[in-house]
Amino acid sequence: MLPLFIHIRFLDLLDILLVAVLFYQLYRLIRGTIAINIFVGIFGVYLFWLLVKALNMELLSSILGQFIGVGVLALIIVFQQEIRKFLLILGGRFRTKQWGIFNKYFLKETKKWPDEVIAEVVSSCSSMAESRTGALIVFARKSELDAVIETGDILNAEISSRLIGSIFFKNSPLHDGAVILMENKIRAARCILPTTENIYLPAKYGMRHRAAVGMTEKTDALAIVVSEETGEISLSVEGELLSGLKPEELHTRLDLNLN
Repeated sequence: MLPLFIHIRFLDLLDILLVAVLFYQLYRLIRGTIAINIFVGIFGVYLFWLLVKALNMELLSSILGQFIGVGVLALIIVFQQEIRKFLLILGGRFRTKQWGIFNKYFLKETKKWPDEVIAEVVSSCSSMAESRTGALIVFARKSELDAVIETGDILNAEISSRLIGSIFFKNSPLHDGAVILMENKIRAARCILPTTENIYLPAKYGMRHRAAVGMTEKTDALAIVVSEETGEISLSVEGELLSGLKPEELHTRLDLNLN
């Protein structure tokens, strides 16, 4: 009996599985963005370099080798936002699980965002949806939003449905921009948010929706959008946009993601 030409160990299978998971998570981060085209281009150059190297084409292999040699640095520069988002999600989930277990067994569990606070926000969104008043509301979680807060006006006010409604009233000087909610307070209003680069976001969504998606792509915050044109309520979580939400569903999703 001839011996096997290839010896496959359990660790080899595990290695392949981990690489597959890594590439899948990378694809999830960059899908729908311009970055995926850059990634495909770099990956194509790398495959071409392997082919040239296998054919012993020394000059071309040397030139491409120099390009590949600085590839790691180029990837960090080109994909800095995606890498930041990946590390943010990874660290956030680890901290959530770690402290969640600790709180479960050693501390009395308390909600960071009480039901009455969420209810006030949902009530304001419901009222603004009925009156077709455009709104953009951001819930801060673990990410530092100081750079975004500094672009607006500091309020540090109690969260109430009437106050949020008055902020986004079309004649209010604070209506143009986002409201940042942090530590059960209206931290700031008229804030400027980063917009998404997702080229596959439907054209029906305006700048408020693009800003909400961009904010949740770059941070772990949650963003609510009330459409001025349709009165539709949307919620953006981790770069995904959930549209057509009813007030009850919005309350449930906020409670699930914030606490």
